Amino acid sequence: MLGKRLKNGDTIGIISPSGAWEPEKIKKSIKFLNDLGFKIKEGKHIYDRWGYLAGKDIDRAQDLMDMFLDPEVDMILCTRGGYGTMRLADLIDFDIIKRNPKIFAGFSDITVLLNSIFEKCGIITFHSPMCNTDFDDFTLKSFLDTLMLGYNPFTIENPKNIPTYYFNGEYTSGKLVGGNLSLICSLLGTPYAINTENKILFIEDVGEEPYRIDRMLTQLTLSGDLQKCKGFIMGQFKNCQLPHYERSLTLTEILEDRILSLKKPTLINFQSGHSYPRITLPIGADVEVNFKEGKVNLLDPVVK
Repeated sequence: MLGKRLKNGDTIGIISPSGAWEPEKIKKSIKFLNDLGFKIKEGKHIYDRWGYLAGKDIDRAQDLMDMFLDPEVDMILCTRGGYGTMRLADLIDFDIIKRNPKIFAGFSDITVLLNSIFEKCGIITFHSPMCNTDFDDFTLKSFLDTLMLGYNPFTIENPKNIPTYYFNGEYTSGKLVGGNLSLICSLLGTPYAINTENKILFIEDVGEEPYRIDRMLTQLTLSGDLQKCKGFIMGQFKNCQLPHYERSLTLTEILEDRILSLKKPTLINFQSGHSYPRITLPIGADVEVNFKEGKVNLLDPVVK
């Protein structure tokens, strides 16, 4: 199922389902969205704080449900990631979401919601910038074009000056799933684990030393999830390198050993994740990937 495409003057519902964020920064981001031509509806608890969380679990879950139920809200956007969406999983009424499909967008810790909404409701979601994003021109264009013009076939690719690298094949197709590697691993063994069978798995992360990337990819290997994939898109791995490697494998060596050794088509250096520019990706969409050219082709609409 598809959410209705975003149009100028539409209402974006803002929620904080994860970590707390400073109220003045939320208000600044709301002004930015207003200046783009959108109306804003604030969740009741977006300014709450409970330790590192943006309020109590039940309140954050209720804000999410309220936005899906509200007929005035055309799109739901998260303020930031951090930590906390896993705590909401058992509090969400996925039947409500399924009956009220609309654009839902975010990334990082929001990986939990992006994939569980797709898995349980069949609704395409969007791995996209959030309120805490500094929108450069390319990032903003990718965000708006995908959500406003994605009712037509289109192609997603890096800026022309940033190369991608491909291995183990030039082409495959399938549904796109994934997001933040840490969250993908944290969902293993739960009812919200991502089904990777015959999927193209997108992976990104931030602030994880190479051995931690190794550990998480090894966990996904031991679970059999990497072997089930049709291919991989490796996004940005921001601050996942070390100043020296006398006692460490490099990130490149880890990807060669844990991913490329599976002999599945793989695209590396795709610009989506915690760095800039930041490409918006539709989670759950049917895609055809031209690995040689670094292009993700969407032949079906991702919004209606």
